[in-house]
Amino acid sequence: MTSPAQTLYLSRWREKPRGVNYRRWSIVEAGLREQFRTKFFKSVVFSAWFSGLLIAALGFAFSQALAEGGWLHALMQRFGPRAEAMFTVVTGLVAMYPDIVVHGAFTALFWAHSFLGLWLSLLALSAVVPQLITRDRTSNALIVYLARPLTSTDYLLGKLGIIVGTLLLVWTGPLLFGWLVSMLFATDRDFIVYSFTPLLRALLFNGIALVVLAALALGISAAVRKAAVASAIWMLLWVGFGVASQPPKAPNWFKHTSYTHNLAEVRSEVFRLDDALKAVTTQLPILDQRTVGNFAGAAKRVAATDFTGALAALGAMAAFSTWVFFRKLRPE
Repeated sequence: MTSPAQTLYLSRWREKPRGVNYRRWSIVEAGLREQFRTKFFKSVVFSAWFSGLLIAALGFAFSQALAEGGWLHALMQRFGPRAEAMFTVVTGLVAMYPDIVVHGAFTALFWAHSFLGLWLSLLALSAVVPQLITRDRTSNALIVYLARPLTSTDYLLGKLGIIVGTLLLVWTGPLLFGWLVSMLFATDRDFIVYSFTPLLRALLFNGIALVVLAALALGISAAVRKAAVASAIWMLLWVGFGVASQPPKAPNWFKHTSYTHNLAEVRSEVFRLDDALKAVTTQLPILDQRTVGNFAGAAKRVAATDFTGALAALGAMAAFSTWVFFRKLRPE
């Protein structure tokens, strides 16, 4: 006779089955949650969203300042007829040349934000890289993670999702938030129409940087077994090669060893701030020769000098880092 303690109770599995996407998302969620436990990562995210608020504030101020009856109009009225006439001229230029004034203003705004967004992304990834794969190799957890039902593809997409999530939090999200909020309070449809192309260019540069940084982060994290070494390599490639490529007389081949230098070339080509500045000098009718010269000099300084070489170098870096990642993505 079977005792109660030896009785086997069976029941139907009533939980809802969870597919492959759940496994991948679990890796992403765990990685981001771990980063949010640190004050450093929280401070970086806070700074990023504060920059989004600055975009919103500057876009709002630009549209409101040039509105008839706005705060800038009221301020100019206090300074007398000449100041009010100057305001009328400026608003007339915006009304007549929105494709130059509005487009140029938002191109400059998003171009400036790309420096901060990239810098904050690199800062955030400096904390993420040692935690991606290096720790899994050190603890031999890779053997468990790559066992069924978790495949190498699931593992790759999960780790890639951590990087994408990080950049969405510190770069893409604040950028879109700032633009959307500023457009909600825009005083004219032209602000939406002529700021949209600069926004697309900003997102394009954001996407190119994401591909390059994701490949580098995965490759560096997979290449070594110690978190300190991964951090040192990341900082060397970011700061060390970045500083070494700054001297104007450095040969081009050496400059292309720095991915930050190459991304700067890509930024210049994608945003085309030089074209926006040239349009101001050639199409706006009221600029004096000194101002025209200043804008022309600025356009020359921000123009890309070797976009093709920079893009090829970034492609080679991404391809090599991807090869290293797949080479190391196996139990040891």
